[in-house]
Amino acid sequence: MNLKSLHSPADIKSLTIEELNDLSGELRANLLKKLSAHGGHVGPNLGVVEATVALHYVFNAPADKIVFDVSHQSYVHKMLTGRIEAFIDPANYDDVTGYTCPRESEYDLFEIGHTSTSIALACGLAKARDLEGGKENVVAFIGDASLGGGEALEALDFAPTLGTNFIVILNDNQMSIAENHGALYDHLAELRKTNGTAANNIFRALGYQYIYVEEGNNIQSLIKAFKAALDADHAVLIHINTMKGEGLPVAEANKEAFHYTTPFNLKTGAPLVDDEEEDYGEIFAREMLIRMHADPKVVTITAGTPGAINFTPERRMAVGRQFIDVGICEQAATALAAGLAKGGCRPVFGVMATFIQRAYDQLSHDIAINGLPAVIVDFAGGVWGIPDMTHLGFFDIPLISNIPDFVFLAPAYAEEYVAMLDWAISQTEHPVLLRTPSGAVVHSDRSVNMDFFKYDVVADGDEIAVIGVGDFFGIASEAVDILRKEGKNPTLINPRNLSQLDKECLDRLKDYKTVVTLEDGILDGGFGQKVAAYLGESPVKVVTLGLQKEFLDRYNADEVLEANNLTPAQVAESAKA
Repeated sequence: MNLKSLHSPADIKSLTIEELNDLSGELRANLLKKLSAHGGHVGPNLGVVEATVALHYVFNAPADKIVFDVSHQSYVHKMLTGRIEAFIDPANYDDVTGYTCPRESEYDLFEIGHTSTSIALACGLAKARDLEGGKENVVAFIGDASLGGGEALEALDFAPTLGTNFIVILNDNQMSIAENHGALYDHLAELRKTNGTAANNIFRALGYQYIYVEEGNNIQSLIKAFKAALDADHAVLIHINTMKGEGLPVAEANKEAFHYTTPFNLKTGAPLVDDEEEDYGEIFAREMLIRMHADPKVVTITAGTPGAINFTPERRMAVGRQFIDVGICEQAATALAAGLAKGGCRPVFGVMATFIQRAYDQLSHDIAINGLPAVIVDFAGGVWGIPDMTHLGFFDIPLISNIPDFVFLAPAYAEEYVAMLDWAISQTEHPVLLRTPSGAVVHSDRSVNMDFFKYDVVADGDEIAVIGVGDFFGIASEAVDILRKEGKNPTLINPRNLSQLDKECLDRLKDYKTVVTLEDGILDGGFGQKVAAYLGESPVKVVTLGLQKEFLDRYNADEVLEANNLTPAQVAESAKA
């Protein structure tokens, strides 16, 4: 089939099974060509090529509503729904996002990038349909890893009570980003082993009609199963057994590494760019291994993203029971950390900044109210984190620094990062969030003051003070250099602690002309506003610089900095003005 003529799912509905198989091969080949050159989610998309073709062959989107969980496996869906040029023409590779996007197409219902949401979202669509008298099918497409999340399990329990058309397609590839964790996966294994006939079946127990597809990458088998659920008047769950990375041997053999990759050699799987730069994630993993080997009560926790914190399979094996992966369940991981701390252990939960948002209640209630010294280490926070709208990490400062008793630490350089990690694990008075810098690793020979309730006055001056938070301390330093060349004598401060004000330090600034704060996060509710409020009754002018409260998508960090007056030259001008 000429893929350029593929404009909508209607173009495949008259094809034979043989032609659909040929189409799947062409889609996979072009998908591999783009992924190897551009990077992206490799394994999840290769594994559902046939399932997506069958889905659009049987169902009538966009009239029928299809919701993809996480939506990182929706590339073939996009290829079939009018966006094929973004997958066959390198000049158009960046025309689409890596997730479903209603701004792109009516076939995409939600901006989604976090896991375990599809069943609940689809429940809402189904209820709305029923209230409005509609007849369309509602389909939730969810992976086995996502199914273990709390939101998915809650919605899985609720959906059959609607008593109406509701279809769940469970894509079981036996993998999360890394291996699956939880008793649910033993149950899925039993269903696969018995070809779906095991007497113990959680889905039937919940009220679903259950259909099992052993060959989840077989077009004919998939079409038969999907047609059996078409226009059903009750809840149906179709369990398909697929291969993550199907069609790329190196991805089939190394599923964790090929969940998401940068550009790679299509024959060998080797990265095209060998990044040898030092990495804060590597520093974290290395330091945690030292502490875990020295103390059996130190525990590292992940919520299904061990690669994000540089805990390779070999490292996980080396520390055994002291490494805990709860699956993609941030709420459970946070509450688990609270329980471990209460039990006398030293838990450290390493998590992406965008994902810790999902556990706000546990941070507040389970950890902070109980005064438990759990440690949260977040990654990819700030402007240099992940630039996708669904994965933004620059909301963490106001989100967590305003929880009572939490100590929010933002190191400016590697030695400070390690010292803060050591202090956070050893102290027993406070819950701590340690923000991992997202920029390039910076080193300093400056001795670290271990009293993290005091700001570090790096250079003492007069009239102007520049306070730079975490990654932005480097920008603050460059701005101060500019001011010095112009004959000014500014004070330079690394605040380090973004939740408790160093009032003694700030009191010294009340007679200054200007105080400028820079923070790598949104201004509203952030660090700068706390400083401005404290100094509000003094004559000093406080200029707060940071990011605006907005959702950005696939942005350029340098452009965002300039738009927010955060380049060194702009900061220096703000200080003088």
